[in-house]
Amino acid sequence: MTEDVPATCELPVHVERAGAGSPVLLLHGIGGSADSFLPQLAAFGARHEVLAWDAPGYARSADPDGPPGMDGYAAVAASLLAGLGPAHVAGVSWGGVIATRLALRHPDLVRSLVLADSTRGSGRTAATRAGMLARPRDLERDGAADFAAKRGQKLVSPAAPPELVARVVATMARSVRQPGYGYAAASMAETAHDRLLPSLSVPVLVVVGRQDSVTGIKESSVMAAAIPGARFRVIEHAGHLANQEQPERFNAIVEDFWKGLP
Repeated sequence: MTEDVPATCELPVHVERAGAGSPVLLLHGIGGSADSFLPQLAAFGARHEVLAWDAPGYARSADPDGPPGMDGYAAVAASLLAGLGPAHVAGVSWGGVIATRLALRHPDLVRSLVLADSTRGSGRTAATRAGMLARPRDLERDGAADFAAKRGQKLVSPAAPPELVARVVATMARSVRQPGYGYAAASMAETAHDRLLPSLSVPVLVVVGRQDSVTGIKESSVMAAAIPGARFRVIEHAGHLANQEQPERFNAIVEDFWKGLP
């Protein structure tokens, strides 16, 4: 089921929904959309009410009037959970950074966190900040289709089947545009969660693809070590988009984590 949901910022945010039960919110990466979670909507929807958004300025969601910032994205995500009760929140890459901020700002809305192939933010060093801010210029220069074609192969493992690469590229090409992508990159460039991770008060699972060359195992392991009680899992034969490249393994690890919670 698809719908456009009014959010606190009065933007219509497109949401894909599946199933019934305890709520789950899925937050995609900086090059994705709700379509990045098709394997999870089907699997998690068997036991949960699953919501997967197109972030503001992405795919079928409206463009913000200005940069929301990381707090702004977290506020929109929080508005989607109003009335649902505490939710399991899972974010991939940029989505994991938003999920982290959501848990920091609205812990009453978050039952647990899954941070998949994610990061502490790109504002930790001048180099990572500059690299993130350069991406919107690449999108403007190349256009969405060529931009996606250049980045898509980097998001999966070298052994990923061509049909997966084509699907990743197609999803990115129809999801990213300006100014939304630039606003997302700016939110990453302003964020460094290093000192805030120890204050997370919800159960956390950190999961990463063994061959993730974008954020990588080292970054995920640093995050897991900084978060009290966090679980850490590595998914073999997967790159940065482990949820898409190894969906059955990813789904099983996440479901096992949820089942073990009070």
